[in-house]
Amino acid sequence: MRSIWKGEVSFGLVNVPVKVYSATEDHDLHARQVDKKDGVRIRYKKVREDNGEEVEFSDIAKAYESEDGEMVILTKEDLASLPVEQSHEIEVTEFVPADQVDPVAFDNAYFLEPASRSNRAYVLMREALESTDRLAICTFTLRNRTRLCALRVYKDVLMLQTLLWPDEIRPAILEGLDKEAKVRPQEVKMAASLIETMAADFEPEKYEDDYQNQLKELIEAKAAGGEAFTVEEREEASDDDGDDEVADLLAALRASVKDRGGDAAASDDEDDDEDSGSGKKSSAKKGSSSSAKKAPAKKTAAKKAPAKKAAAKKEPAKKSTAKKSTAKKSTAKKTTARKTPAKKSA
Repeated sequence: MRSIWKGEVSFGLVNVPVKVYSATEDHDLHARQVDKKDGVRIRYKKVREDNGEEVEFSDIAKAYESEDGEMVILTKEDLASLPVEQSHEIEVTEFVPADQVDPVAFDNAYFLEPASRSNRAYVLMREALESTDRLAICTFTLRNRTRLCALRVYKDVLMLQTLLWPDEIRPAILEGLDKEAKVRPQEVKMAASLIETMAADFEPEKYEDDYQNQLKELIEAKAAGGEAFTVEEREEASDDDGDDEVADLLAALRASVKDRGGDAAASDDEDDDEDSGSGKKSSAKKGSSSSAKKAPAKKTAAKKAPAKKAAAKKEPAKKSTAKKSTAKKSTAKKTTARKTPAKKSA
């Protein structure tokens, strides 16, 4: 590995000489443009815009547009004369809590290696960052650009992580979140249960780039004149039910928890209790309402009884006198049923 920058980390009066190495690399397979007839590679030529003549690479310079619209050519010597380019220092401006830097701001990662005979200052800074659980916010210039970065500890190595400037992070204004859907508490509990069944320690080694692996397999198979994947494998990989929305979110969460070996019975019981409780309340309401409706029905039946007596009045007059006396007796009984009013009437 070759270092891409050499300087020192400075915080306060302490300087730590370091070398900077790129910590990441691209593992993707890159395609080349060729003629599809015979596979001969296609080359791009640098040509002039006015007459189409080819220009040698050594004659190509960089130009920037001024505010007046004029193209200003800057050579490598001009760019090297900038004051920031003369600085070979990673200046620590402050130490902040590690959880205050959102991961969305992280950009490129670089390893820092001690560049002096003694690595005592390097180890001191590493131990201090680990013990305080803080990040060192720094600025430095790399490849004609001033970078904002965070200095942190990664596997016993000081790592310099460049940060995006605030105006380089787009605001999260999304039309799909203008109106948020309401989520039931049961669904949140079941989703939390599913998360618990899938909880684990992060082990990046167990993950693979399936696309790159299949691409390599396809290239080797085509080079050998064969076919890498059968029709059945392609159809199986492309199977899709076409349902973008989950019909019953809670049922899908329950099935997922059970599929992961979790216990969805507790939440089911809670839901059942809530449902049964609401059912009992509703049935109680129905019972009270039905009983309230039935009570007046008895009264109406009682009122219908005198109707028979009215029909009996059509008989001869002798019977009507008897009925009058019996009617007096019934009224007397009614008055006795009422305790205090009956004594007053007597």
